[in-house]
Amino acid sequence: MTTTWFLTGASRGIGLETTRQLLQSPSNTVFASCRSPSTATDLAALASSPGTLYIVQLDVADVASIKSGCDEVLKLLDGAGLDYVLNNAAINRGADFAFNFSPVDLADSIAINVTAPALISRYLTPAIEKSNRRVILNMTSGLASIASNHGEKAASYSISKAAVNMLTYKQARERPDFIPIVLDPGWVKTDMGGDGAMLEPHESVSGILKVLQGLTSEDGGKFFGYRGNEIPW
Repeated sequence: MTTTWFLTGASRGIGLETTRQLLQSPSNTVFASCRSPSTATDLAALASSPGTLYIVQLDVADVASIKSGCDEVLKLLDGAGLDYVLNNAAINRGADFAFNFSPVDLADSIAINVTAPALISRYLTPAIEKSNRRVILNMTSGLASIASNHGEKAASYSISKAAVNMLTYKQARERPDFIPIVLDPGWVKTDMGGDGAMLEPHESVSGILKVLQGLTSEDGGKFFGYRGNEIPW
């Protein structure tokens, strides 16, 4: 039985590793989206994997591109359901603060980290509704947890991730037949996380996929860590 997956930010980091791990199984069909497929050589190299790979052009910073990319996925699905939607792509413009930030950076963070996942989930709803899984992962961060008290750092990023937490809560309330969750992947050695991070991408992703595949209808609207632990809001 085929399991269908869609994800953003598939050309590098967590997105690329997620695609790699999923494609190890011939039962997985992965719609891997990125801004520039023509330069995504590492992603294209995964086409020889046991699973089925479709690379889709989708720029999460461009509303028109989001719509056209989602339309392409719906066309490729050809009436089939979409089991998992992984809104993974994000930006973190760095060490800004609540009283010292760039309005452009804050606006870009909201557009890419919040508006894009909201639109993607909306545009892909017809395919999600045809699935028996109906899982939406909106990637968040531990920095979005107010209860965890991470202090003043990375204000724009933290604000945007707290907003995607609320988006996910609203999605779960509006569509109790879906399983929307937010998940903190941990501090991962990627372009965003940097070389000083604690986790290798394969460690984070193996945990993320285990969490996703174990979700039940009772989990909609929850905030998880990559180990499966619940994180306080």
